[in-house]
Amino acid sequence: MHVKKPPGIAFERGLPKKIRRDNGSEFTSKVLDNWAYEKGGELDYSRPGRPTDDAYIESFNGRFREECLSTHWFLTLEDAKAKIEAWRKDDNERRPHMSLNYMT
Repeated sequence: MHVKKPPGIAFERGLPKKIRRDNGSEFTSKVLDNWAYEKGGELDYSRPGRPTDDAYIESFNGRFREECLSTHWFLTLEDAKAKIEAWRKDDNERRPHMSLNYMT
């Protein structure tokens, strides 16, 4: 039996018109390129070697790597999904953020 997922944020807010990304190997896939093309979106690359172009995402990537990826062993794909989801929930729902005036 197929269980239908509830609508996500794309359903509620629509798809982004532009996705800003850096030149890291995890963001240079043909799959992402095809997805953006099919959805009518634009992929906008930051300048190589200029982390200040995307200070917020660079800060996020550093925290994610330090607090989640580097502190856990992922035994299976399901284990990785569970641990990453727990970190995401904590980061989004419990942690105050300076960029949000210390709100969660």
